[in-house]
Amino acid sequence: MAMADRGASRREERVEVSRPHDYAVGLPAIMHSMGPALRRMGVSRSAKLLTAMNQRDGFDCMSCAWPDPTHRKTAEFCENGARAVTWEATPLTVPASFWSAHSLTDLSTRSEYWLGQQGRLVEPVYKPADGDHYEPVSWVRAFSLIAERLTGLDSPDEAAFYTSGRASNEAAFVYQLFARAFGTNNLPDCSNMCHESTGAALGESIGVGKSTIEYDDFEKADLIIVMGQNPGTNHPRMLTALEDAKRAGARIVAVNPLPEAAFSRYKNPQTARGLAGRGTVIADEFLQIRLSGDMALLQAVSKRVLAAEDRAPGTVLDHSFLQRHCEGLDAFRAHLDGLDEAAVLASTGLTGEQIDDLADAYIASDRTIVTWAMGLTQHKKAVDTIKEIINLLLLRGNIGKPGAGASPIRGHSNVQGDRTMGIWEQMDEPFLDALQREFHFDPPRAHGLDSVKAIRAALAGTLRMWVSLGGNVVGAVSDTAAVERAMRMLDMTVQVSTKLNRSHTVVGREALILPTMGRTEIDRQTSGEQYVTVEDTVCAVHPSWGKVEPVSPRLLSETAIICRLARAVLGDSVPVDWAGFESDYDRIRDHIANVVPGCDAYNEKTRVPGGFVLPHGPRDTRTFPTPSGKAQLTVNQLEHVERPVGRLILQTVRAHDQFNTTIYSLNDRYRGVRHGRQVIFVNPADLAELGFADGQLVDVHSEYADGVDRAVLDYRVVSYPTARGCAAAYFPEANALVPLDAVAEVSNTPVSKSLVVRLEPAGRAPAL
Repeated sequence: MAMADRGASRREERVEVSRPHDYAVGLPAIMHSMGPALRRMGVSRSAKLLTAMNQRDGFDCMSCAWPDPTHRKTAEFCENGARAVTWEATPLTVPASFWSAHSLTDLSTRSEYWLGQQGRLVEPVYKPADGDHYEPVSWVRAFSLIAERLTGLDSPDEAAFYTSGRASNEAAFVYQLFARAFGTNNLPDCSNMCHESTGAALGESIGVGKSTIEYDDFEKADLIIVMGQNPGTNHPRMLTALEDAKRAGARIVAVNPLPEAAFSRYKNPQTARGLAGRGTVIADEFLQIRLSGDMALLQAVSKRVLAAEDRAPGTVLDHSFLQRHCEGLDAFRAHLDGLDEAAVLASTGLTGEQIDDLADAYIASDRTIVTWAMGLTQHKKAVDTIKEIINLLLLRGNIGKPGAGASPIRGHSNVQGDRTMGIWEQMDEPFLDALQREFHFDPPRAHGLDSVKAIRAALAGTLRMWVSLGGNVVGAVSDTAAVERAMRMLDMTVQVSTKLNRSHTVVGREALILPTMGRTEIDRQTSGEQYVTVEDTVCAVHPSWGKVEPVSPRLLSETAIICRLARAVLGDSVPVDWAGFESDYDRIRDHIANVVPGCDAYNEKTRVPGGFVLPHGPRDTRTFPTPSGKAQLTVNQLEHVERPVGRLILQTVRAHDQFNTTIYSLNDRYRGVRHGRQVIFVNPADLAELGFADGQLVDVHSEYADGVDRAVLDYRVVSYPTARGCAAAYFPEANALVPLDAVAEVSNTPVSKSLVVRLEPAGRAPAL
């Protein structure tokens, strides 16, 4: 049985629940942004950083990857961005005495929230194989230890090099170069857990795994369909773009199992209407879809579009676009002819009239954007679901024209840029060939391990070392018990980090923490002050300059850490000027220009105010780099997720005061939850049917084919208007319920949005 400790779980028994909010942002967002900033950073530091955030001569937000508008406001940040800056730029540091005062045994009992509140890491620390404490070591000693262990492996493939989406393009490029020069393509990253499904789907359908729109397209759209996302919490600046679109005449339809505050009203804190008035209603319609019902909805809408064309030939489909740029229409049409309406209604939980209305809106729109996030990407059929988005868009030519397209919203600042720079275990041959020409060594060609496969390899004993450039893999990956067991089986774990998290407490036999500078801090190397670059969710690349002094002179930048580690491990075995890279990031960018597609003249382009937008064939010229040179309408088999009697289908979600696994507070203001995170949101009708009451403590058990009883304990039931038969609990705590083998087809992304669970009264022995 994989089960949380009951004593530890009762630490959050102060949970208070009130009514959910019916609007997002407004004056409370200002208070919740500025209050923590002023308390923890002071007036001067707060003003300097927040006014530089997302500005052309400032630093890029380290939170979500939302793009920047052409015309920027003085306060070009949201509440969560301000919280991210406060979290990173706090002057509070972890003292040397901390490590002797807190053993690994002690730290492993602490919550993510407590760990993050201890301050910035400022010195390398090492846990020896026979120890239960970290102890400070010099940088030279740290690099020497890692080099000894890496070079002592029987094969380079016994090491994995994990990357967080917060790493800059420069750091990502030298990191993948180091891993491949070492001899492995084991480059798992955080994208494996989020938008890997998006990349796989778009890559097959249109040849490019990225958004097909630009920022300004939102204001040009007639219809925007928002699927599987909560912009008010996960990317609040998106609400301004949606508000602008509404004012320009767009219709917005929200499709989600949970009613989120942002769909109701947005109170823009930079307008009088937002501060003093009722704000703007964002969603014209809210379709409260059943979990895993999105694919059925999209197929049903496409079938209705095709039927409308049959009734009025030549007036609905974009025949010119389809004939010139697409293939697969006949097979797609034939497949949808067999779509069963009753199965659609059962899968979606919607009425036929609601689906008719959405289809009518789509047909009436000349320019449609479909935008989505992890509510779509973390299902078994996630890749096929996203391919159905493309099918629908292609029918009316909604790719490659203003105000229309596919818009995945990335949830991590530079996760898309890291992939562009080569952070992927499956980089294509042209990229590896370019790397070989540029650096005169033959990189490995066999595909490496993604995050889930790397955990499996550690459990099997074939992976012995784990190096993480940022991130919190223990908190981020599914099946917490299995991941923790895997990490503890490793010979060594290495974390490059700014602050403590769960991955520093669940470690290999030996462990090192290498403290690094944050994006807010000035990065000075021997050639002078450096800037780094990042790529946002619409393929725009721009520079980021630190604005405050590092919290400690002992810190190294991510790029410097990688370069020094590469020198310690590789020596002169490959002809790469690691020392030159560290001293002057322009040298890295010169190589990026020669290796990475679309990055020619990279130094010059990134010095232009606002940066540049990477080329994108489908968006720019309606050219599709698929094997046939055409966009693909694909045939995908619908699969209904059954809810057994007495069970619920669970999704994991973020709270409002949270960024990925980073917990800023124990509150979720918009959903009415305070002082705790161990809650499960359940529809009141389902509570009555199952025999539970609002406020009751329950143990939540997931049910999977492997028969393992995974559970989280002492969760407070919250009666909440989620879709019937569906429930929600917070990530990362509820990761404990997600089996490691429960992954999306093709992408191998953990299936965190469609778990079959049962509730038991707290403390009762599980029913077997």
